[in-house]
Amino acid sequence: MGSMLGLERQRLLLQHLRARGSGNVVDLASALGVSPSTVRRDLRDMNDRGLVTRVHGGASVADAEIEAVLAARAAQHSDEKRRIGAAAAVDVPDGATVLITGGTTTEAMLPHLAGRERLTVLTNGLNIALGLSRCPGISTVVLGGVLRHGELSLLGPLTEQALVEFHVDVAYCSAFGIHPSAGLTGADVREAGTDRRLLQGAEHLVVLADASKIGRRGPVRLAGTARIDRLITDRAAPPEQLDALRSAGVEVQVC
Repeated sequence: MGSMLGLERQRLLLQHLRARGSGNVVDLASALGVSPSTVRRDLRDMNDRGLVTRVHGGASVADAEIEAVLAARAAQHSDEKRRIGAAAAVDVPDGATVLITGGTTTEAMLPHLAGRERLTVLTNGLNIALGLSRCPGISTVVLGGVLRHGELSLLGPLTEQALVEFHVDVAYCSAFGIHPSAGLTGADVREAGTDRRLLQGAEHLVVLADASKIGRRGPVRLAGTARIDRLITDRAAPPEQLDALRSAGVEVQVC
């Protein structure tokens, strides 16, 4: 029985590391409800089997693992994300300075921005910056900061300070959830400060969210409902949630 519990614990550890790219012993122990010494023992065993790489104070997963996680996330609701991304790109104003936060839904905008001119895009997402590298007519500014490996996003005071230098016309973002009373919410406390600052600095806020995010509430509030100007979602979104968002003043586009 002890061996089975150990295998299950290591499976959960690997799942946690794959979702975030890396983790320290204290956080991993807290997440699993076990002692730090147990986590250290598991990580040593997993390192020996080539599942993770031990680093000072914790462990990380290989780049190939991170890419696999991001690819799997992008594949979820992929058709819906493509429609949402296309609808968002159509209304990006010419000559504007816009913010596109990291994420697979916002990434779906990029193919539809190809060929655009006189557009400045700020981003804290390395996946967004890479996608825009194929668009020479778009001036792309990467907001520097501390890399969150599992998300390929940049966080922290450096990211927030860089944003001070710009006037942002429209911010396009995705999130863990959007709810009529809770507003826009996230799932990671470590990202919350940067995410809030990014969204606060824009004149207008457009949320890109497939139906699975509608009506869902995460533990971290990023923006109140009144702050959201527009939501772009897909046809499977719960009608009662969309009606409540409209009643709260959010423009809702279903595609």
